Amino acid sequence: MISKSAAWRRLGLTVLIVLALDQASKAIVVGSVELGERIQVLPFLDLVHVRNEVVAFGFLGGSSQTLVVGVTLLAIVLVGIWFALSATRPGAWLAVGLLGGGAIGNLADRVTRDAVIDFIDFPAWPSFNVADIAITGGALLLVWTTLTAPADE
Repeated sequence: MISKSAAWRRLGLTVLIVLALDQASKAIVVGSVELGERIQVLPFLDLVHVRNEVVAFGFLGGSSQTLVVGVTLLAIVLVGIWFALSATRPGAWLAVGLLGGGAIGNLADRVTRDAVIDFIDFPAWPSFNVADIAITGGALLLVWTTLTAPADE
């Protein structure tokens, strides 16, 4: 078991790494792929440049950016509270770091571009980005950590 201070440091480093990878990858796409352009990388994978104005799978579609930003900030706060109460659970720092870094990465896009830049595209699946991968992985790890790791003592 790690100390609370070590868990917070690891969480912070994870957030920074995810945020840096997300924003760097989006900057590369914006700078090198035209909006709407599609480049086949592999037979099952395309690189695209799309602006996503809704949340995952159309959730909150048609909502104002203010509502989307508010819901995102609320989610970050709630996960932060959970972490403050569970910081020493094995894997908690990684789960929350992935979630936080991904959420902040997409939030930065919404605030600066009014849309999230997506660029990874598999057939029959909505386009996504590094932040989305981190959020999904973090959410799955958060559930696993909550269900399997012992509670703090």
